[in-house]
Amino acid sequence: MVNHNELGIWGEKFAADYLLRKGYEILERNWFFDKAEIDIIARQGEQLVIVEVKTRNSDFFGDPQEFVKPSKRKLLVKAANEYIISNDLDIETRFDIIAILKNSKQEELEHFENAFYHF
Repeated sequence: MVNHNELGIWGEKFAADYLLRKGYEILERNWFFDKAEIDIIARQGEQLVIVEVKTRNSDFFGDPQEFVKPSKRKLLVKAANEYIISNDLDIETRFDIIAILKNSKQEELEHFENAFYHF
């Protein structure tokens, strides 16, 4: 069994590979600002996509996407705003969640586009 950190690292790579197969351009991975980390910053056409990846080995305590709490959303919005400003971007932005369940019996990915709004 992999430990929590290894599972998270694996999940972020799995999510990035999924996005690449779907035609997204990966701009950044594990981008930090202040106390916030954006797992993946990608571009899909003329849209900037901020992706939070949640990987769990079980849904016993809830689906992975349910662990993106309002406090985490606030930090993601703050970091995304800084990324946009520091890169002088004028681009539509959306926030996605990629939820992954991975254990010995399953390897399942769900992609929630526009998972939450920044206002």
